[in-house]
Amino acid sequence: MWGNLSNSWILFIAVALCLLRVVIYGKITILMRKAGFGFKDNKFLLHYSSVRRLLRTLFFCIGTLALGLAFLQPQWGKKEEAVQQQGRDLFILLDVSKSMLAQDMEPSRLEFAKKKIKQLVDRLATDRVALVLFAGRPIVQCPLTQDIEAFKLFLDQTSYETVGSGTTALDVALQKVIEQFERAGNKKSKLAVIFTDGEDFSHNLAAVRQQAQENGLFIFAQGLGSLDGAPIPVYDQHGKKSGVLKDDDGSIVISRLNESLLKNLVTQIGGVYITPTKNDDDIEKIYAKVQRFEKEKFGKRNMTAKQEQYPWFIGISYICFLLEWIL
Repeated sequence: MWGNLSNSWILFIAVALCLLRVVIYGKITILMRKAGFGFKDNKFLLHYSSVRRLLRTLFFCIGTLALGLAFLQPQWGKKEEAVQQQGRDLFILLDVSKSMLAQDMEPSRLEFAKKKIKQLVDRLATDRVALVLFAGRPIVQCPLTQDIEAFKLFLDQTSYETVGSGTTALDVALQKVIEQFERAGNKKSKLAVIFTDGEDFSHNLAAVRQQAQENGLFIFAQGLGSLDGAPIPVYDQHGKKSGVLKDDDGSIVISRLNESLLKNLVTQIGGVYITPTKNDDDIEKIYAKVQRFEKEKFGKRNMTAKQEQYPWFIGISYICFLLEWIL
């Protein structure tokens, strides 16, 4: 196994240098033979030795190839060690109500949010993340885990039908996160990131916000959608778009981002509102602020790693070059 195949070009250069050295050695040998010099004795040059010249060429080639291979970081053998896990616990709350199907963010608010969540968890390599889905009620889609690939699998399976019908209720979603942290015991950092359009129909949001503040829950909120709003598409049982959502009067329902509600929610308890961007600047802001919170120990985990063998190749290279210089 090789740990750094991107340095393969160095090995190619090493091979080229060896071939060049062999060609030069061969041409000099032919010239010496034509001039009457043999490999055993040199009657004309007192200090000349064909054997020594052969050995110098051999040591140069071995040393050069060994050095080129060292840059590829050869690995074999396995080593197990207990590694202390450290990080933070972060709950990601994702709104999966019907309004998240609006397409004022491409391809939809929900899919845009899922893309942003993946960008975020990719950065949080040493932290534990959990996924809470909510509409009228919350469910823990993925419990706290450091297995980012498993988290993404749960995220990919998420749709607006995962929780069922219902309007958005931020209060019950936040209450679920508070309960999860209470079960986990005393935590140094309690973090939550909400991805929602803010069309909230909570009954106890003010009380839950106060409870979150008392429990030291730090909340990031990212508003999804536009202030102008967009209609909510309706899909048939085959997943094909069949129209748009209408109210009882037959008028098209326009879903709009409630940015003011989200800003009030987080700023009153010291949280941060993040405006979404097409690039990853918004995720970088969240990541940078998360890094300021104190880490805690999760316990030890047995890790299996391949042993690095490049020092042996460097040692062989050093010895060969030293012998070439001595000869």
